[in-house]
Amino acid sequence: MEKQQKTIVAILFVTLVAVIGLWGVDLSQSYSMVSELTNDPQPHIGSEVNTMGNIKNGTLQVTPGVITFFLVDVEDHVSEIEIEYTGELPASFAEGQGISLSGTMVSAQKIEAHQIVMGCPSKYTE
Repeated sequence: MEKQQKTIVAILFVTLVAVIGLWGVDLSQSYSMVSELTNDPQPHIGSEVNTMGNIKNGTLQVTPGVITFFLVDVEDHVSEIEIEYTGELPASFAEGQGISLSGTMVSAQKIEAHQIVMGCPSKYTE
């Protein structure tokens, strides 16, 4: 009986940790590719969007209060969209880096981002 009680306690503990860990996480968030947003922008304009891509080399402009750059699609490497961001820059923010972001798509060519998360650097290089 004691082994069964330990198993139940362990399961409850794991469940509690999972619930606390996911507290406040919006699991309904889905990410649209840059190409999806730019090829069919109408349903997204004026809406909150989540996307990911690479910061296009040569486009990063940091001025007091505003950071702008172009985000390139990670799949087709051609589609791109302008990003304007007014928050704090993540530590390793640089051109060519992979990021994910959340923001409002204000036009077919532009997202006003309010959150940027840096992608994890790869342990493997080509």
